[in-house]
Formats: sequence, C-alpha cells, structure tokens
Amino acid sequence: MATPKLSPDAFKHVKVNTAEQERIATPALTFSQDAMRRLKKNKAAIISLWILIIIAVISILSLWFSPSNPNKQNLNYANLPPKWPGVDLPGLNGYLNGQNKYAGMGKHVYFLLGTDYLGRDLLSRIMVGTRVSLFIGIVATFFDLTIGVVYGIVSGWRGGLTDTLMQRVIEIISSVPNLVVVILMLLVFKPGMTSIILAIAFTGWVTMARLIRAQTLQLKDQEFVLAARTLGESSVKIAFKHLVPNLSSIIIIQTMFTIPTAIFFEAFLSYIGIGLPAPTASLGTLLSDGQKNLQVLPYQLLYPAIVIVVLMLAFNLLADGLRDAFDPRSEH
Repeated sequence: MATPKLSPDAFKHVKVNTAEQERIATPALTFSQDAMRRLKKNKAAIISLWILIIIAVISILSLWFSPSNPNKQNLNYANLPPKWPGVDLPGLNGYLNGQNKYAGMGKHVYFLLGTDYLGRDLLSRIMVGTRVSLFIGIVATFFDLTIGVVYGIVSGWRGGLTDTLMQRVIEIISSVPNLVVVILMLLVFKPGMTSIILAIAFTGWVTMARLIRAQTLQLKDQEFVLAARTLGESSVKIAFKHLVPNLSSIIIIQTMFTIPTAIFFEAFLSYIGIGLPAPTASLGTLLSDGQKNLQVLPYQLLYPAIVIVVLMLAFNLLADGLRDAFDPRSEH
C-alpha cells in the first residue's frame, strides 16, 4: 500500500505546532527569584514582614522623636488611663471606673496609652522596650552568623576527630540551662544588657551550628565541591564560594526563628527581675509592673503584652513563610 505524501504546507504546520509545544512559557528563574516568588504568595508572611518593618522604624525613630522622656517621673500623673484627644470611646477617653482622671489637668495633658505608677508615659516606655527587644534579636543574629555558621562549617568540613571533639563541646554547652548561665553571669557582672548578651553569646548559636554541620556533611561530597577541591581551591574559598550560598536558606530560616527566641528570653529574664535594671524600660519589666495592677489598671499589662505577642507572631509567621519559600518541595 502506497504511503500518502504530505504537502509542504502540512510539514510547515507540523513544525509550527512542535515549536509552540517546545516554547518555554515562562522565563527561567534563579533559586533566589523562585524563593521570592513563593514568599510573595504567602500573604501572612508578607503582612508580618511589613508589620516588623513598621515596628522597627518606629522604635528606631523613638531615639529622636518620642512623646516624652520614658524615664521622667511625675507622681501627679500616676496611673492615668489612656486618653486620645477628640476620641470619646471607652478605654480611650481618659475615664476609669466612671471617673475622669484628667479632670483639672488641662486640655493639653493626655497620654495615648496612659501612665504607670510613677507617672511615666507608657507609650514612650513601650517604644524603648521594643527597641531593646529588637537589639537583643540583632545581637542573637550576630552570634548565630559568626559563631554558629563558622563552627558548623568547620565541624562538618573537617570531620573525623575534629568533628567529634567539636560536637562534644556543643553537647556540654547544651546541657547547661540558659537560666543557669545568666545567674553565673550575674555573679561576675551586674544585672543588665551585658549579662544577657553574654548568656546569648554562650549558648544561642548551638542550634545554628548543628544545622549547618549536618548540611555541610551532605554538601562536601557533592560533585561541585569535589570539582573545586580537584582544581586546588582552598577550604576557605570553597566555604565562602560554594558552601555558604548553598547554606543560605538554612541560615536565613534559622535566623528568623532565633530572633523571637532571644526576644522572649530577654523579656522572661526582665519579668523575673534578673534582666535589665530599673529604670531602663523593657517589655519584660513593663509586663512585670503591669501584672501588679492587673485587676485595677489592666491597660498597663495589656499594651506591652500586645506588642510582644505581635512581635513573636510576626517573626514566626515570617519564618514559616521563608521556610516554605526556600523549600522547593513545598506545594502552593
């Protein structure tokens, strides 16, 4: 049976259809671009990111622009409820238990979030406490990136006896509770930022080091690392050129989980009285002071609690979003 012949126009039509099928519909994306695309689809993570940016900007600007001196005491203004000029809503109009606490103080006297038992502006003190918490988070990130990443890469890359000894050191450090470390620091240093920073520097990097070490053990046997070693590249160059870029997702994700942990750690220490000393404001000290008047003046506890809850939720939601974005196996 004779094979039917196709006309030149038919061949042209087949070529066009094949070209359309093989055409790439979307441009190729790098790993970072694909991760950002995934992150932008996560609405909760993006909203959390903007909330954190706004809080950070406000806390930094409070260095120069603050409603009042956060440590200035005025017993005439002690325990005043929140008052917003021109707003007649319960909880924001200066009334407490049916009484106008601002009576006789003039129209220009008001405190947006009220005052504490010493007449200090609660809004200004919350701004300072938020700035302290963010600073503690930055310090924890610094030690994670310097000690944790370097320690983990060296341990995983060297392997053998070096890796065994370095991991035994981590196990010893992990066996000591953070609270015990802080108490030991208080025996040498006075209560304050120095003791908290040293406690974080002593134990805060351990989790990062373990994660980086585990990933380094997997990466050092990959083809691109073996090729770099064959070409004679030094271990330091391989670490910065090949290992760190491939570890960037782990570093970013773990950093975002480290920050809220450090913030909560500082707030806890200040709450139990071994953190920042008076009169320095901290979210932990504000919670401790507000808890004493919870039944009578609930706003003194409510507003600092809202700030720390928002910080913790925003960082954790952003960390979850980054984890999903940097994981190619995640489904959206």
